[in-house]
Amino acid sequence: MEQRKVGESDLVTSEIALGSWLTYGDRVDRETAADCVRRAYELGISLFDCANVYGRGAAESLLGEVLGDFPRDSYLLATKVYFPMGRGELGLSAAQVRKQCDESLRRFGVDHIDLYQCHRYDTRTPLEETMTALTELVAAGKIRYAGFSEWTPEQITAAFELPGVTRFASSQPEYSILHRAPEEAVFGACEQFGIGNIVYSPLAQGVLTGKYRTGTPADSRAASAHFATFVGKHLTERSHRIVEAVVRAGEGLAWSPLEVALAWVRDRPGVAAPIVGARTAEQLKAALTVEECELPAEIVTALDDVSGPEVDGRDES
Repeated sequence: MEQRKVGESDLVTSEIALGSWLTYGDRVDRETAADCVRRAYELGISLFDCANVYGRGAAESLLGEVLGDFPRDSYLLATKVYFPMGRGELGLSAAQVRKQCDESLRRFGVDHIDLYQCHRYDTRTPLEETMTALTELVAAGKIRYAGFSEWTPEQITAAFELPGVTRFASSQPEYSILHRAPEEAVFGACEQFGIGNIVYSPLAQGVLTGKYRTGTPADSRAASAHFATFVGKHLTERSHRIVEAVVRAGEGLAWSPLEVALAWVRDRPGVAAPIVGARTAEQLKAALTVEECELPAEIVTALDDVSGPEVDGRDES
């Protein structure tokens, strides 16, 4: 699988990453999840994205258990800190950043984390305190690089204006052909500071696979009380038009809608890698067929046009 640098850092990732959001070690049984992780590694994925809060640590433990069978320098572990792991354990205070990093290291069973990300921005903790704690973790060899998820351009800029602290290597925004909001300002800030984007939900919770064109499959995320809200925001009239365009493009190329949507995201300027989720090894293999896919320029232009801002100037993504 093609390897890419994450921004201007020395971090190099496979062009597709595997995510574990609220699934591995929790909502997907352990054996199935372990099979997905193992197959992802065997198929060339090198970046495995997680967060301490996923399954309350269960996803980190599972990744550590499975990937522990392989050489440590052959894969990248990425995880996040911010959301509560217990009573009072919320945010990006220095104490929380240090404590949760140590806990993640313990669950992974490793001596360092390749990419440690601020899961959200903490408005209650001085930014300098957070950045100083991350800098100390880099100096101690506990993390190699720091990143963030869903920060504003102003927050990104403020972090880079602080003297003597580690510099962010990555941003993790939600990004897909249905949700192009990061292009407006976040991608620009990332380009300015040499930050690479490792994007999540590139298939818009599965909506871009076309599975919801005629209803809600019983085994889909939209049929789950837990995930319905995440999927529902993409089931709009505008989204329907975009999905139909993706389907038509796939029919013309003899590709699946998944391949069209994922290739579109993968090859956007500033994107180091999209994060895919898979509940089975079969789903994973279907996603990785995109490795052989390159969208023709005219198809990219057509998809850009249909998914751009509305005529009245409102971007509903």
